[in-house]
Amino acid sequence: MNKFSLPRQTRTVDEITGSRRLRRMRKADWSRRLVQENHLTVDDLIWPLFLTDGENRREEIAAMPGVFRLSVDLAVKEAERAARLGIPAVATFPQVDLSLKDDAGSEILNSDNLINRATRAIKAAVPEIGIITDGALDPFTSHGHDGILRDGIIVNDETVEQVAAAAVLQAAAGSDIIAPSDMMDGRIGAIRDALDAAGFQDVAIMSYATKFASAFYGPYREAIGTQGLLKGDKKTYYIDHANSDEAIRETEQDLSEGADMIMVKPGLPYLDIIRRLKDEFQMPTFAYQVSGEYAMIMAAAQNGWIDGDKAMMESLLAFKRAGCDGILTYFAPKVAEMLKG
Repeated sequence: MNKFSLPRQTRTVDEITGSRRLRRMRKADWSRRLVQENHLTVDDLIWPLFLTDGENRREEIAAMPGVFRLSVDLAVKEAERAARLGIPAVATFPQVDLSLKDDAGSEILNSDNLINRATRAIKAAVPEIGIITDGALDPFTSHGHDGILRDGIIVNDETVEQVAAAAVLQAAAGSDIIAPSDMMDGRIGAIRDALDAAGFQDVAIMSYATKFASAFYGPYREAIGTQGLLKGDKKTYYIDHANSDEAIRETEQDLSEGADMIMVKPGLPYLDIIRRLKDEFQMPTFAYQVSGEYAMIMAAAQNGWIDGDKAMMESLLAFKRAGCDGILTYFAPKVAEMLKG
């Protein structure tokens, strides 16, 4: 025998495995379903909707095939569709007209702004569906940042004060969950205090507890019209994507300030963060499958490189496996239809 040859296998497979053949429960569809550890249901889905001014307007977003900016009347119809499909909640994001933007994002304090008009209309037509609104300033600022810009710096405390005031207006319009994505220090506690003082003790807060400085937000910025406006980057307030322990500290702080739910954004590149947060805090935990994740799956599917539907479902089940209680995803209506079908 050559000195580099392996010794001849003399043991049987049963001797090697101790008669534990793990393929036994994979042999048929029924047995695979019987032992499946994680399941995706329509109850896990939150559908983000993009809003625009006007009537009967439906504008496809080039970087997000199949996703549209909708005028309020059409957003109401999509919310009705979501309710029929059993989707528990929608999350709204506005494309604000350039004429309404300024350095302070002051349009967010307009009780009749686009986001609040949509909330009132959806809640009136579909009272049974949950509405999640974002208190961040980036759709409303002329510079595309999530906060008030002073001398080239995003000022934390002024931004927090404005975000908290906007949260009260959103709650008054009918928002069920305030989900501030700005990542300013102290925003959760300030929002909780403001909501409680205004009599909105039952309005919940979903904290973007760990929002990372990521390259995956590009199509979203096209959708809300901030892509060409952003000056610099958001690294002074979003979390460095190299950090994991920092995500724990951010989440712990938000929970101590009164967050009811926590979110990780983006999603798939941060499954390890989802798992750490769920293990550490045992709180309702969500992920946002962001625009770049959606666009990659859609682009690959349109080019015939992957099976888009299978990749979509696999990606969403990965969130459940990592510990998510729910997922914000642009795939929500399609997935709901597939699950029902």
